[in-house]
Amino acid sequence: MRILVTGATGVVGTEVVARLRAAAGAPTRTVVRAARRAADDELVCWRIGEQPAPRALAGHWDVIVHAAASTRWTLSRTEAARAQRRAAARGDRPGGPRTHLVQVSTAYVGGVRNAEDLRGDEFEGYRNGYEWSKAVCEEVARTEHRGPLTLVRPPLIVGRRHSGEIARFSGPFTLFQALVSGLAAVVVGDPGGYTEISPVDEVANAITAAVLGTPPATPHTEVIAAGRGSLTLDSLLDIVCGTINECRADRGVAPIERPPLVSVDSWNRFFLPLSNQYLSPFQGQAVRLLAMFQSYTSMSEPFEPTWTVADPGAVLAASVRNWAACKPRLALAVPAPWTLFAPAG
Repeated sequence: MRILVTGATGVVGTEVVARLRAAAGAPTRTVVRAARRAADDELVCWRIGEQPAPRALAGHWDVIVHAAASTRWTLSRTEAARAQRRAAARGDRPGGPRTHLVQVSTAYVGGVRNAEDLRGDEFEGYRNGYEWSKAVCEEVARTEHRGPLTLVRPPLIVGRRHSGEIARFSGPFTLFQALVSGLAAVVVGDPGGYTEISPVDEVANAITAAVLGTPPATPHTEVIAAGRGSLTLDSLLDIVCGTINECRADRGVAPIERPPLVSVDSWNRFFLPLSNQYLSPFQGQAVRLLAMFQSYTSMSEPFEPTWTVADPGAVLAASVRNWAACKPRLALAVPAPWTLFAPAG
């Protein structure tokens, strides 16, 4: 059995490779990462979508795990289109009618339509370029892949369930830093809205199960989520701020204050026009970045999981503790309060 993994050094790919290597009777695997230098004999450097597959990847592959992606929410349309071409390029990729493709997507691939605070016009109603590119790649996989297909859709990804460890602090971890630094002077969203998270090892478990299991006869979609057991925005803030303050208390550092919650409607109608006028360029950039979390942290309905995440609150707390231990300077910083900015002229 031959297994190929793309994006092998990313947040998800790192976990998947570790599990496949540890599996009993694990097969030989070749691991690919695009546009990076190979670190060992099992890593092959390949610019997917820009170059044909290297000779090292020739031959039949029983399973291809496609985890390579550009995950930034701030991608421009041009950057997102380039990422989509890399992720969806089938012509130069190994695999055939007997290859099981396990494609890592996102639970948010359904998009959000007609939301004024999102980038709907630029990305055809999707929240950002990452989400749009994943939706396009799913469609390409369904229409062009000739073999068995499994689509794996995780929500926001945090650290491992028990240790909080993760290959890279990105995505939701941006919110942790914003809360400590004082950049998140308010949090915009619905207090009772749903917030779906998954530990990275749960995502890797779902992918590994698909890889080592029987390939589906028809395309299968695995949705990783807590469903009705997911956190609300209110509980998420309680856990993040409470856990950060526990870490700060252990070091004799004063606690941070939990920022107030402001509804999306109130923010867009009243606060945002003022922030555009009176905040500094740096503060304004922080506002725009945090605004991207609005629709992810206060959904009106949770996802319907096929792979259920249990006790997401404990998962989140473990991730906060690990982040604080790895980033003590950030976790123990003194918050800087916002001040009004007087534009020149």
